[in-house]
Amino acid sequence: MPMDETRTDELPATRDEAPASLHDAQPAAASDDVPLNEDRVREALKQVVDPELGINIVDLGLVYDVDIAAGGQVHIEYTLTTMGCPIGPLIEQQMQSFLAAVPGVAGVTAEMVLRPAWSPEMMSEEAKAALGYF
Repeated sequence: MPMDETRTDELPATRDEAPASLHDAQPAAASDDVPLNEDRVREALKQVVDPELGINIVDLGLVYDVDIAAGGQVHIEYTLTTMGCPIGPLIEQQMQSFLAAVPGVAGVTAEMVLRPAWSPEMMSEEAKAALGYF
């Protein structure tokens, strides 16, 4: 085909033109017809990754409680791996961001607690294996 006949609809998309689904990943269970429940919230929270460990906060065992009130208000009780860990505000910001994309969530409050203290035994088996904790 001569150069002047190149069809632009056959050209590959650039990174800037990537489908929105690559930029705005949502949990598979976040469908409009599934009622908001704790499993959906925890699945969305798996997108929040501890930047130092590279493991999501759910598998790390940092999410202690999820409460869903009438009207879609979600309250999350969570902890950090250490008391002096500076990433609390970052984690809360990411919680807000990822949960805002879940249908049915009207608002999110996050409460950091220090009791019970986090320990490696609270991690999922997958997180323990990834970190070499046995």
